[in-house]
Amino acid sequence: MDCQTLVLGAGIVGVCCALHLQAAGQSVILLDRDEPGRGTSHGNAGLIERSSMVPYAFPRQWSRLLRYGLNQQSSMRFSPMFLPRLAPWLLQYWRQSSPANLAEAARAMRPLIERCVEEHDVLVEASGMSGLIRAKGWIEFYRDRDELDVAVADARTYDQYGLRYDILDAAQLREREPDLKGVVGGIHWLDPKTVSDPGALVRGYAALFVKRGGVLLQGDAGTLRQQGSEWMADSDEGTVHARNVVIAMGPQSAEVFSRFGYRIPLAIKRGYHMHYASQPGAELRHSVIDAQAGFVLAPMARGIRLTTGVEFAASDAPINEIQLRRCETIARTLYPLGARLDAEPWLGRRPCLPDMRPVIGAAPNHEGLWFNFGHAHHGLTLGPVTGRLLAELMTGAPTFTDPAPYSPGRFR
Repeated sequence: MDCQTLVLGAGIVGVCCALHLQAAGQSVILLDRDEPGRGTSHGNAGLIERSSMVPYAFPRQWSRLLRYGLNQQSSMRFSPMFLPRLAPWLLQYWRQSSPANLAEAARAMRPLIERCVEEHDVLVEASGMSGLIRAKGWIEFYRDRDELDVAVADARTYDQYGLRYDILDAAQLREREPDLKGVVGGIHWLDPKTVSDPGALVRGYAALFVKRGGVLLQGDAGTLRQQGSEWMADSDEGTVHARNVVIAMGPQSAEVFSRFGYRIPLAIKRGYHMHYASQPGAELRHSVIDAQAGFVLAPMARGIRLTTGVEFAASDAPINEIQLRRCETIARTLYPLGARLDAEPWLGRRPCLPDMRPVIGAAPNHEGLWFNFGHAHHGLTLGPVTGRLLAELMTGAPTFTDPAPYSPGRFR
């Protein structure tokens, strides 16, 4: 049970860390309390989001803040009882979303976003998971002409990044999605790819790790401890001993790093999904996003997956269907959804930091402790590329980009 590196967390980020460290010649054990891809990695919208060059910022317009404050929006809702606890973090998020800070965050994220598809492509081919991938992009649609005009103007600013997209009027959008109704147009982003079963993709990557000689164990990351220069954690098959340990547990990362004295402001944005049948004769050909209502409809292996926007509530609070029902009501006016296919909504937790970039690198105060978490809405997108960056840092290899913007030390 000895290894060079123990990776805690078998979601998309942890599995990709393990694969890249393994490729660099390290002996690696991957530890999780569940099988790979069962947490946040399971329930996302399935977007490998090459076009998301600007992070999701806190709204700064007073009109939008007022609408959100009424707590009646489908794109965002909050638990009134939880909001006072979250207020200090939201204030940091608001400050980091100023035009200057947002531009800095976009510059920091650009090297990661630009490599996201190619890094996935390598692992998809090696793991034999190409059947889960669609290279059709995704469509952002609008029901209001003024909103569409603003979105098109914003899209034009992305020309500097070399992104490919088509501006669609209502007729052109109907050609690509004949069963989508009540829309005035949209933007078809062509560079991203989509995944029909994100959880299965992660399990395919994990199987590749095992096939290449990696060890996958079930165990409790909460037992992590340091003894001298060695790290240890308990698994179902005994105690694992490692020279290095990587915390890549997504929204659960704080449960471990806080025990070692780190005060990284990791917060949770909750979100839901539900699968639906299509009514007879209807077909959804692309993943589509209602940018105004803040939900995604995506053709998945199980059916049409509706993924909601953001819910601010305690991480362990019970499922609340209010937001999902609001989105479903709107979605049924736009696409002929059939019956629900799941017994209850799936609830996921997105790990977010106020400066809108992940934490990647060495823990400042503990030799051999490494972090890779806080990917917000882009865990699936960025898992392979941030796994590569962390492996380069850990092995002393040249890094493909400056890692300073993601340093854990920025929160001292």
